[in-house]
Amino acid sequence: MKFDLHTHHVRCGHADGNIEDYILAGIEAGLQVIGISDHSPYFYHAEDQPSPGIAMARSDFANYINEVLRLKEKYAGKIEVLLGMESDYFPEHIDAYRKAYEGVPFDYLIGSVHQVSGVSIFNRNRWKKLDEAGHINEKKSYYELIEQSARTGMFDILGHIDAMKGYYPAFSDIPAHEHIDKALRTIGECGVSIEINTSGSTKDCGGWYPSDEILERALHFGVNVTFGSDAHKPSRVGDEWELVAKRLKEIGFSHWVFYRQRKQVVVPL
Repeated sequence: MKFDLHTHHVRCGHADGNIEDYILAGIEAGLQVIGISDHSPYFYHAEDQPSPGIAMARSDFANYINEVLRLKEKYAGKIEVLLGMESDYFPEHIDAYRKAYEGVPFDYLIGSVHQVSGVSIFNRNRWKKLDEAGHINEKKSYYELIEQSARTGMFDILGHIDAMKGYYPAFSDIPAHEHIDKALRTIGECGVSIEINTSGSTKDCGGWYPSDEILERALHFGVNVTFGSDAHKPSRVGDEWELVAKRLKEIGFSHWVFYRQRKQVVVPL
């Protein structure tokens, strides 16, 4: 069974195409299951849409939910459409997000850390003024946030857990193995999955999130994995799915998962 749980669309302000375009692209790519998971609004912010190029407006959230549910019905029998969301994880604002999601019939939620110390994880300039100890501390902080996000009980999947390497490939060489292992151990204990996200291949790092090394450690700690293209244009839906499946089997995984009504569906590799 071929699936892709991480797709975006025009509402977030930095993706092309509407939701239906991604569903049609999923059918074309041979998917049986496609998850719609656009970026969450900044629910904690006083403004309706403080960052139009990053996330949808809070006032558009209900429209997003209703559109996905409508298309789920429209395409039933052709492709299974799942209602998801890529939710920011800000520990100081967790209650605002938890309240916003109450009663919404999500199939799954992806929890993603997009900021560390108030700076985007994709901002390569953060590293320029840091010495070796500063580099280690930033990486430690990142994995502490990822570990915390697993403990919230809010998320089914954690998104792109080494995405700080996206525009700074040297991130992977910063020594912080014990912090990564601690996060992975917690993720496994909490029954949360991680995604293999192929959008990393479009960034400077040139490889998927996370690295093979982290995937090997995830297997050791009993962490389940899922697949997400993180497509921001319809043509990337399902991108490199077969290659990921092959690599996971080489690493030693026997299955991966997707989610329906917040419950894991196990798919043999």
